[in-house]
Amino acid sequence: MDSLRLSQIAGQFAAQRILVVGDLMLDEFLWGKVSRISPEAPVPVVDVTSESYYPGGAANVARNVREFTTATALMGIAGTDSRGNRLLELLAAGGIDTGEVQRDSERSTTVKTRVIARNQQVVRVDRDYKTPLTREQTQLAIDRLARCIADLDGIIVADYGKGFLTQPLADAICAIATKNHKILTVDPHPHTSLAWHGATAIKPNRAEAFLAAGLAPSEPDDAILAAGRRLLELWQTGSLLITLGEQGMMLFETGRPPYHTPTRAKDVFDVSGAGDTAIAVLTLALCAGATPSQAAELANRASGIVVGKLGTATATMAELQASLADL
Repeated sequence: MDSLRLSQIAGQFAAQRILVVGDLMLDEFLWGKVSRISPEAPVPVVDVTSESYYPGGAANVARNVREFTTATALMGIAGTDSRGNRLLELLAAGGIDTGEVQRDSERSTTVKTRVIARNQQVVRVDRDYKTPLTREQTQLAIDRLARCIADLDGIIVADYGKGFLTQPLADAICAIATKNHKILTVDPHPHTSLAWHGATAIKPNRAEAFLAAGLAPSEPDDAILAAGRRLLELWQTGSLLITLGEQGMMLFETGRPPYHTPTRAKDVFDVSGAGDTAIAVLTLALCAGATPSQAAELANRASGIVVGKLGTATATMAELQASLADL
């Protein structure tokens, strides 16, 4: 892989205009230390020393995109509760355009709380709220996308199965992107089973790929190859990128042999949000004119950066360029 060409592609990220569409969440981190075991149960007692909050779900994808381009917008729905307010405040402070985010007083904002002690996650507490969009909310999202599509280079769909993405909305996103010749990438959710006809690229992880392909999870390379071939045919996408954790990523394209890029991570502290980084950089690269294999290599390198950080982290342009210097 030509490091100079990859560096040139990354240098074009700042010119891309990206809209992220999907389920919005708030990530809460409680940081502390463990000094004893609870007398009530055989569990550690964490003395909390600090707490921090980050945009989560599709909002974290937008946060990753925003590291590389100021033209980052977000479409989704959030409650009018305190957590929804905090999420919108964080996004605004991060320079992310939230003009396409709907607010719903009947909806509670999903929160993922992670307790971290000694640089390790002790437990995660999920407060999930899965409420499908109403017909009116779906139509409003479609109308807003049709209105802003001319000002975009790419759309990222981040499906976390919380109800924002429905088949009517998915069909409209695909139709609008195809009609306007825009890059459309999808990070799918295995339990929503939405069809994304005409997507430029779809990026499941290993578990999602096996589940969507109807195959039992397996480690051997031939099992991954079988899942990739089946999904490429089933989803009819331009390319399919399966993230494989410590084994890197595997790219599938019709008429081409699979392309494997091994992990570039030097240290792994926290995998939170690594998939969000991957879809963000994959999309930016495709919008900047990269081939699928070049985009996969850049996505893999960016993911290798964030797993070496604690919390819901992002990769920066300086870190990505430094990683390319190792090629």
